[in-house]
Amino acid sequence: QVHLVESGGGLVQAGGSLRLSCAASGRTFTLAWFRQAPGKEREFVAVTMWSSGATFYADSVKGRFTISRDNAKNALYLQMNSLKPEDTAVYYCAGRNSPLSTSAYSRTYPYDYWGQGTQVTVSS
Repeated sequence: QVHLVESGGGLVQAGGSLRLSCAASGRTFTLAWFRQAPGKEREFVAVTMWSSGATFYADSVKGRFTISRDNAKNALYLQMNSLKPEDTAVYYCAGRNSPLSTSAYSRTYPYDYWGQGTQVTVSS
């Protein structure tokens, strides 16, 4: 069992930046960020693979967000720049003990572990 704990959320004005962190109690092969806005389904934001370092992003955040990981610290990060009000959501860290195909990494069901979430609010 791996425990994930997110931090770094907060209130920021549109155009601003935030950096989210996720501390993992153990190693996971695949680590990702998802988000959920009020009244909406949880949606994929970005994912990174442990072995290859490959990263993938949702179209809505491509060019603005950067996912990274520190394998030595079992930590995951999400640098969010040029934030928009529509980025407002609870952001969740998710982990899986094995690789995921490109058709599966954006789905919620394959992930073994989830954090409790951190709120990000972007004001206009």
